[in-house]
Parts: sequence; structure tokens; C-alpha cells
Amino acid sequence: MKPYEIKNMIIDDEFDGEETVTADFTHNNKEYSITFNKADLEIINTWVFEDGSSLPSNLSDTIIDSIREDIKKRI
Repeated sequence: MKPYEIKNMIIDDEFDGEETVTADFTHNNKEYSITFNKADLEIINTWVFEDGSSLPSNLSDTIIDSIREDIKKRI
């Protein structure tokens, strides 16, 4: 079983002239959002949502790589 669950995924064709993919997911009972450049799936930003605020998150390379692979399969 994966250590996260993707809840939502958005492909945005109009973000600052670049296509992006944003995945919202849960991991360790917290809500996260990660945005990739669609062309090469390089990270643009990652956020964790806690106590009504969004803060930059520090996700492990393992989690990021696994999410990246899931996104490749979905797009």
C-alpha cells in the first residue's frame, strides 16, 4: 500500500504560459499539494495545509518520485 493517497489532480494549461499538474494528496494524516511542470514533471512547489494555513513542505524524494510516477500514468 502506498504511504499517500491522491485526492485530486488538476492539469492547468494556462499557468504563466506553462502547463502544470497539481496533485492534492494525504500523507501521514496531513493534506498536501504538489505542483509539477507538465513537460518534464519537475517540481514547481509543494505545500502542507495545517491549522488553516499553507506552508512550504519538505517531502522525501521517495514520496515525490512515487507521486511523479502516478501522475505519469494518469496523464
